[in-house]
Amino acid sequence: MKNVLIIMTDQLRRDVLGCYGGKEVETPYIDSLAEEGILLENCYTPSAVCTPSRGCFMTGRYPHNNGAISNGRPVGAKEHGFAEAFRDAGYVTGYAGKWHLGDHRELGDSLEDCSRLGFDRWDHRVEFGHCKSVKEKDGKLILSREVGDEHSYTTDWLADETLRFIKEQKDGRPFLFMVSMPDPHQPFRVRKPYDTMFDPLQMEIPETFYEEELPDWAEQDEWGRRHYFPTGLFEREDHFRRLKAQYLGAVKCIDDNVGKILDGLREANLLEETVVIFTTDHGEYLGEHGLMEKNNLYESVYHIPMLLRLPGCGKKGFRSPVWLRMTDFAPTLAGLLGIPYRFPCDGGDLSEELMKGREGLKEVCIFPSDVPRTGIITEDYELAYVGRGYHGSMFHDHILFDRKRDPMQRVNLFGRPEYAGITEVLTEKIREYHRRYRTPDSLLPAEARNLQED
Repeated sequence: MKNVLIIMTDQLRRDVLGCYGGKEVETPYIDSLAEEGILLENCYTPSAVCTPSRGCFMTGRYPHNNGAISNGRPVGAKEHGFAEAFRDAGYVTGYAGKWHLGDHRELGDSLEDCSRLGFDRWDHRVEFGHCKSVKEKDGKLILSREVGDEHSYTTDWLADETLRFIKEQKDGRPFLFMVSMPDPHQPFRVRKPYDTMFDPLQMEIPETFYEEELPDWAEQDEWGRRHYFPTGLFEREDHFRRLKAQYLGAVKCIDDNVGKILDGLREANLLEETVVIFTTDHGEYLGEHGLMEKNNLYESVYHIPMLLRLPGCGKKGFRSPVWLRMTDFAPTLAGLLGIPYRFPCDGGDLSEELMKGREGLKEVCIFPSDVPRTGIITEDYELAYVGRGYHGSMFHDHILFDRKRDPMQRVNLFGRPEYAGITEVLTEKIREYHRRYRTPDSLLPAEARNLQED
């Protein structure tokens, strides 16, 4: 049986990677996974928030079903995940890094009382959050937002922990190990020399950065817009360029550490015996529509990278068109490795579609997380409904974008008479998803409710 290594990043925008068309930062080690394996063109998260997305990834169930419906809300104690399926099949399972599936928010909070979801080897069961350095003292970890060096910087430290775990596996049993790196999530700071590797003056600014007519939920975004950018255009540009330079530096640091991990597998003669998966929990606006961070409803934070290096499968440099949702990951991973997956699951095993280049169902439903919002992304359109915001204010600017004619999502077609039929069809699709997966109406905007009992 093949080993499995999963590298999860945090808030990584897919198009900064070379294999997804990125030009501003070179990512040769991450790109090598695509060159030697499979790149998923259509991988989506149903929620662009850390905890809900990770809960979907781990359990194969939507946020309201697994309990992790917002940051700070733990996954249910009785939930199951892919690591449990692999452990039951004889694998040694291990984990390191950001967890974010417990009711802990601070750096270093203990996770001893949280569900392990099948991960047995977990030497440091603490919440890494968005720390920038890790040190050990008297057998305990000290986590900090102070930027570390090449040994203590969190991404480097976690790569070393990954290699330590791999070297310790000597009993001949296959392993499944997941490392969760908190980068390139804010705070947007990275260690030397990556902090000066990219010149802010050379940073490209997205065309939609200057957009003036925005939906009310984007215009009034207290965190992703007003928190980052002063009102003056020059000041906004200057600040954005500096943020982006640090973000790209963090991406470069991740890539170098992916290379270090791959070299470690190669030196241990395990590279061809190990399935390597690289992904993220959600994307990053990175200046798009004048926004930073994630959440909200533009497609780019839902459309995420996923790469699979599958030794011996005969697929190299294959760009799979299959539409894979985070809820499909657990059963699909099990299917690829021939591992039985008997746990309750909202997703499906798409291993056959993935390997044979089939597109499958070409749509993904956006599920509500910490605020009432929902939508659907299809091959042609994105429709989304909004409701109450974080601070209780009501938003009213629902959206409908033509994904093919308007890929930058600048022209909102919602409410136009000529699109009433399309809106009606897509709205019914959204309602059908929530009927099928029993989403409580209390979590949904009024337009998407089925008037069912919660």
